[in-house]
Amino acid sequence: PSHSTPLELTWSLIPTAIFLAIFYYGFKGFMDLAAPPDYAYEVKVVASKWRWEFVYPNQAASDTLHVPKDVPIRLLLQSDDVIHSLFVPTFRIKKDAVPKRLNTTWFKAEKTGEYDLFCAEYCGTRHSMMLSKVVVQEPEAFNAWLDNAANWVASVPPVEAGAKLYTTKGCFQCHSTDGRAGTGPSFKDLFGHDVALVGGKTVLADENYIRDSMLDPAGQVVAGYAAVMPTYQGRLKDAELTALTEWIKSLSDKAPATKIELPATEKAPAAEPQSSTPNS
Repeated sequence: PSHSTPLELTWSLIPTAIFLAIFYYGFKGFMDLAAPPDYAYEVKVVASKWRWEFVYPNQAASDTLHVPKDVPIRLLLQSDDVIHSLFVPTFRIKKDAVPKRLNTTWFKAEKTGEYDLFCAEYCGTRHSMMLSKVVVQEPEAFNAWLDNAANWVASVPPVEAGAKLYTTKGCFQCHSTDGRAGTGPSFKDLFGHDVALVGGKTVLADENYIRDSMLDPAGQVVAGYAAVMPTYQGRLKDAELTALTEWIKSLSDKAPATKIELPATEKAPAAEPQSSTPNS
């Protein structure tokens, strides 16, 4: 038996050099992804079963992530319930949204268009429905969208705005509009009726009850349901609270009248038919 010291050094040093080169570029890429630029535009991401909400610095909120082209975007992720994972395959980014902790990731989109956004962590029975889009726009178009998104509630009737918020804020996941029970009580015929609460107390479902139920859902839990609804304190503006309240009222058989009923008036006597015979 014999050995060659130069050969042993060769097959040790060359792989070591290759490893160090791979480690350097891999670690540099990881640090670039982990540390967004200081001038990045921040969007808050709120994940909950089973929807995404993206909140912008001007308090505009959307269930679709709109971003400007060629601008670094920093995502600040949080979860209201269980672990979710934001995954945009085209951008090669995936980051968990974990309860009671904030995670961050960032990207810069270089082409306009729409890109799929998924939840990549099994989060319950409707996990496969937790879908959204990333809409990349030119900066001018993005700024116009952002201004409109912050003030759209004031531009439409309250009932119409409430119907849209029912979808975009995720109310439809737990509350039906046809009387069927779900994770939460149905909105059908809620307003103006007595509601039995946990503990045996009964309250009237008026405007204050509906508003308080959104801001402090654990304060008045309906009998037969668990206190699982998250609070919307700080996540709904006053105008949005009003719009949702007016829409829920419109679903009730005790909804206020939308127009004044005028008293019936006597019919005017019918005009006598004119003769077709020409005058002589």
